[in-house]
Amino acid sequence: MSMNLENRFDQTFVAKDNNLKYSFELKDVKTILNKRKGERSLFIGDYSLNPYMGCSFDCSYCYVNGSKYANKTSSLIVKSNAYELVKAQLKNKAKHGERAIINLGTATDCYMSIERELGLTRDILKIINRFRFSVHIITKSDLILRDIDILKKIQKSAILPGDVKCEDNTIKSIITFSFSTTDDEIAKIFEYNAPRPSKRLKIVDKLKKEGFLVGVALMPILPFISDDEDCLNKIFSDFKKHDVDHVLHGSLTLFGDKNTHSKVRYLNLLKENYPELYDKTSKIFGEKNYLSKNYQEKLNKRVHKIANDFSIKTSIISQYFKKDII
Repeated sequence: MSMNLENRFDQTFVAKDNNLKYSFELKDVKTILNKRKGERSLFIGDYSLNPYMGCSFDCSYCYVNGSKYANKTSSLIVKSNAYELVKAQLKNKAKHGERAIINLGTATDCYMSIERELGLTRDILKIINRFRFSVHIITKSDLILRDIDILKKIQKSAILPGDVKCEDNTIKSIITFSFSTTDDEIAKIFEYNAPRPSKRLKIVDKLKKEGFLVGVALMPILPFISDDEDCLNKIFSDFKKHDVDHVLHGSLTLFGDKNTHSKVRYLNLLKENYPELYDKTSKIFGEKNYLSKNYQEKLNKRVHKIANDFSIKTSIISQYFKKDII
């Protein structure tokens, strides 16, 4: 089966949710699977897989903007030979007895607006299921509901890697929804094109009812907006109400020094919507892309305490692994 992406639609599409036009280009790539370095980390995958580059959600804080991963999220690239590469590479790995968890959505949302028309992620999931690999999807999109049928097949038939110990099937299809806040009004400022947090939480409920392991990536936590104890308590209370299985967290990273890059874009939004926070936020970043080690250590301590208060795990259920995931 060939994807024939050129025949699926032309070089411009309209995002149905907000009527914005995005240009995209088709590009052949040499490889589609990126093997993790070292031990399993936060998202537990053996390989990352991103069918697209760029993202129509175009969140202002996205670490892709201004980084080495892409010039900007609003410049979309469809990996035109992704289907064929996934098929060939997974077939070869299965032939040699390799088992793996595939992370989808680590550098772009695999369910962005273009996926509604193209269906590339859905076709890739079919291949993952065909060769009996497991999957962990990170997304902001309700479009994942379209693929419940395939995710259930993966959950039933995938063969887990040898370091995973699981008596049921829940670890075979993991879904993690990305949040920076659970407040729709705040999200409207910083992630205008993405589905609202309230909608994402409803999708969490639906996927939990279908029997999936469903958690949250609270990434990034926004300085002076969603990082204090009261805000985090409210956020974790919201997650607890929806019975999330885990909350993975991370602080804000801002790359670049041009108008299309995340540092200037984010700070400009602060100046417009939270002028009192502009100088404070600029100061804690300075010339760096990352927040200070001291800030991150205090934030980690705060998050872990609140997560413990709500009895929510801050890692992908570590008892499923022979070695704990940190």
